[in-house]
Amino acid sequence: MHLAISSVLLAFCQLADPAILRVLGKSLAITLCVFILFAFALVKTLPWLLGEYGELAGDSYVVIGAVLTFLLAWFVFRIVALAVLQFFADEVVAAVEAKHYPDAARKARKLPFREDLSNSLKGIGRTLGYNALAIPVAVVLVFTAIGPAVIFLLVNAVLLGRELTDMGWFRHRSLPEARSPVGPFERLALGGAIAGLMVIPFINILAPVIGAAAGTHMVHRKLDLIHG
Repeated sequence: MHLAISSVLLAFCQLADPAILRVLGKSLAITLCVFILFAFALVKTLPWLLGEYGELAGDSYVVIGAVLTFLLAWFVFRIVALAVLQFFADEVVAAVEAKHYPDAARKARKLPFREDLSNSLKGIGRTLGYNALAIPVAVVLVFTAIGPAVIFLLVNAVLLGRELTDMGWFRHRSLPEARSPVGPFERLALGGAIAGLMVIPFINILAPVIGAAAGTHMVHRKLDLIHG
C-alpha cells in the first residue's frame, strides 16, 4: 500500500512536466472527440429510433442525446480514456524515466505502433469481459444498495492496476512471457487508488495519466529492489 501511495504522490508532482502536459492534452482531446462524435451520431439517429413512438420537437432529440451521452461518459469514461492513453503511454513512461530513472531510460525499448494497438485492444477486451462477468454478481447484490458499486470498483481496481503497471513494464521486459515485478496486491492498491480518483469530477480527467506515471514508478522501484 505504501508503494502505491508514494508512487501516486510522485506522479502528482510531475503533472507540470511539459511532456506529461502534452500527453494529457492529446489524450483528453481525443477522448472528448470520441464522445462528441457519439453525441452527434446519437442525435442524428434518435428520430429514426424513436420515430414509431411519435414525433418529438427537434430540441428534444438534442436534450435526450446530451443526457444519454453524459450517462455513457459517466460509466465508460475510464474505458475510453485508458484505451486512448495506451497510444501515448510510451511518452508518459519516457517522461517519468527521463526524470527519475535515466539509466533505465537508456536501456528501454520503444514499443512499435502494432504492439501498442495490440495492448490497447487486449486491455479493452479484458475490461469489457471482466465487467460483463461482474454484472450478474452486481444484480444479485443490488438489494444491498452499495454492493454493485463495491463489485465494479473492485473489478476495475484489478484491471487498472494491471494496465497501468504494464505500460511501464512492457518497455523493459526481455521476453513477452516475462512476469511483471509488481505483485498482485500492489497492483490492486494502485488500481484502487486510481479508480477512486476517477469518480471525482475534474480529477478523473487527470487520473489515467497519473496512473500511468505511478505505475511506472512502481515497476522501477520494484526492479531496483530485485537488482539490489
